[in-house]
Amino acid sequence: MTSEITLFVNPTAGRGRGARAARPAASALRAAGFQVRTVMGENPEDALARARAAVADGTGALVAVGGDGMVNLALHAVAGTDTPLGLVPAGTGNDFARALGLPIRDPDAAGRVVAEGLREDRIRAIDLGRVGDRWFGTVLASGFDSRVNDRGNRMRWPSGRLKYDVAMIAELAAFRPFPYRITLDDGAVTEIEATLVAVGNGPSYGGGMRICPGADPGDGLFDVTVVGDCSRTTLLRVFPTVYRGGHVGHPKVSVHRASQVELMAEGITGYADGEPLGPLPLTARCIPGAVRVVVP
Repeated sequence: MTSEITLFVNPTAGRGRGARAARPAASALRAAGFQVRTVMGENPEDALARARAAVADGTGALVAVGGDGMVNLALHAVAGTDTPLGLVPAGTGNDFARALGLPIRDPDAAGRVVAEGLREDRIRAIDLGRVGDRWFGTVLASGFDSRVNDRGNRMRWPSGRLKYDVAMIAELAAFRPFPYRITLDDGAVTEIEATLVAVGNGPSYGGGMRICPGADPGDGLFDVTVVGDCSRTTLLRVFPTVYRGGHVGHPKVSVHRASQVELMAEGITGYADGEPLGPLPLTARCIPGAVRVVVP
């Protein structure tokens, strides 16, 4: 491995935490004997082009500093290459880093984990999800949760996390299950009225909501969580248990495992790693060992 490391920074992540987290990460890497080059972009497209250029130029590793959106960009730069990906979580959700067991609230500790992991070659190949030419590391969300995202993204006020709380209340007021057609890789087709369908390469989304609690990014399979035709009252009662994965024991919830999943539903947008993929139908494939990541 070359001693030059590329720090891929989103300075606005977590209301400025990205810029602050980059400094201790760079210090930890330099203390471990690495040369550090920092890459930032004027917009996501420019940032991704710069990250891909660094990978093509033979950087020893790409270290993403930011939230899940920044990690998603980084995945598009390193997936399918031998370049390791390190993470210094500095966003709001940090679900990909959480799935890898990295420190979430301590960028100094995360920077040291990455520096030590690169020095000691603690690198693990894990799976990624792919939809068309788009990669994702955590969860492809569709249904009620994606409708909340749609509404929140249209709102100009309020800002931050409160925007999505307001959007959730508004979606609850208009709540109804959606008719889905789900096809798994064995060809089995399920037609169901569902509240949401989540395709998990990792267990959580939305900052620790364990919607697919059994998902393992190293087993070559997705966990597909289907929440059936809940009433509004049932949804309100079950939703808080998602943070510990307790919802999977509810009779309206089923979990399937597959390497390929096709989702069809009218008027539903798919989101992966919190980023919009586009309207359903969408087909997700689990690609084993698609990325090499630095682990504790």
